[in-house]
Amino acid sequence: MQDTLIRKLESFEELTDADRTALRAFVPRVRQVPARTDLIQEGDTPGDVHLILNGYACRYKVLPDGQRQIMAFFVPGDFCDLNVFILDQMDHTLGTVSACQVVEIPRHAIEEITAHHPRVTRALMWCALVDEAVLREWLVNIGGRQADQRIAHLFCELLLRLEAVGRVTDNSFPFPFTQTDVADAVGLSDVQVSRTLRELRRLDLITLRHRVLTILDVEQLKAYCGFNPNYLHLRNARWSGRRQLPWLSSVRGD
Repeated sequence: MQDTLIRKLESFEELTDADRTALRAFVPRVRQVPARTDLIQEGDTPGDVHLILNGYACRYKVLPDGQRQIMAFFVPGDFCDLNVFILDQMDHTLGTVSACQVVEIPRHAIEEITAHHPRVTRALMWCALVDEAVLREWLVNIGGRQADQRIAHLFCELLLRLEAVGRVTDNSFPFPFTQTDVADAVGLSDVQVSRTLRELRRLDLITLRHRVLTILDVEQLKAYCGFNPNYLHLRNARWSGRRQLPWLSSVRGD
């Protein structure tokens, strides 16, 4: 499972054998966490950084009236708030969607590996930058796209992110999310989500059976929602469209 993290980081930065060895020692203890369990709640004092090795998790807030807004989905290889230990208290909650394998990484371990492995440091910088880019794209999704496009865009994003860590087979991947999860992530009602899923099925763009989502025509689904994967900045993924940042080239000495 440690190789999930390595594969994720190598989507951004070419690592050395020494980097990979250090990363394998980076995740010595894995915790099994049931589905629908909070890893840390809003108001708690953060300490360790959570790394998802297997399963799906999310970042969310709950309004005073009980309404939930999901602000991110985490897939295998994702850190949940890489620099969270800087905060005095959590301003949001992290919770699992499915059963997860989670590593809680102490601050000193992150500081140690970044001090001795510059390529790992750059890859972690990419992770943080991409997290911000994904949040921006989610804001555009909610504010600028129609209901059916929002969900199609989310499906395209999940496909590419999961493909980058080897969790896609024939354009199919596990999909443990409920209609309410999807609704809370894209700013829709459960009824709108149900209607949109029916429409995407009718157009032969997707199937969703037994908690597995299959995208039947990737190019058509991309066109349907105007999906541009450039914000994910993945080097080795299919149709990623990544362009390297010029300042990173100079840091590397490329």
